[in-house]
Amino acid sequence: MARGGQGLARVAVVVRAGAAPLWWCGVFAAGVGVLPPGLTGRRIGVLAGAASFIVAAAVVACRRRRRYAALAGSAAHAGKHDMLQDRAVTVRNWRRGHRWWLLAAFVAALAGAFAVPAAGGMLLAGTGVGLWLKAGWLGRRERTDEALLWVRVDWLGRGAGEPAGKRVKAYRATGVAAGDAAPGGARRRTDALV
Repeated sequence: MARGGQGLARVAVVVRAGAAPLWWCGVFAAGVGVLPPGLTGRRIGVLAGAASFIVAAAVVACRRRRRYAALAGSAAHAGKHDMLQDRAVTVRNWRRGHRWWLLAAFVAALAGAFAVPAAGGMLLAGTGVGLWLKAGWLGRRERTDEALLWVRVDWLGRGAGEPAGKRVKAYRATGVAAGDAAPGGARRRTDALV
């Protein structure tokens, strides 16, 4: 790293990194979890799961939006010596930092199916959808402001997944062409050659 530069990770990529693992763990756990009748019965379990899916998606999507907006509003331009982290590295770091938590949540969702069928899995899936919604909200903001948001890697915390945590003091901003991820943290699509 050049002298005076910082390693920066995309905020939207960090937010989005957990969406797919939570979604697929939740879908699988809900699919398996609907097999046992459970204490409540399948119908009540699925209805409770649907409610928990909606609540989890809404809570996760809206959580800490003011903090994200405040940090985005005061973002300074990234310096020429700052090193922009690749999308794949950011995603891998998040998933490594949360692998045991994901496994524990998956096991808990499966075990919970014996009490309330499918509800735990649908809760996990709703959390994943909430992260996608939050990343989409960040992407819309990035497009409107025409600036991608970045956070220092060393401020992301132990699990590399707290882009609006207490350690984060400020964001950096670059133009929308910087890095290998589109606004919102998705893979950047390259136009087909004509």
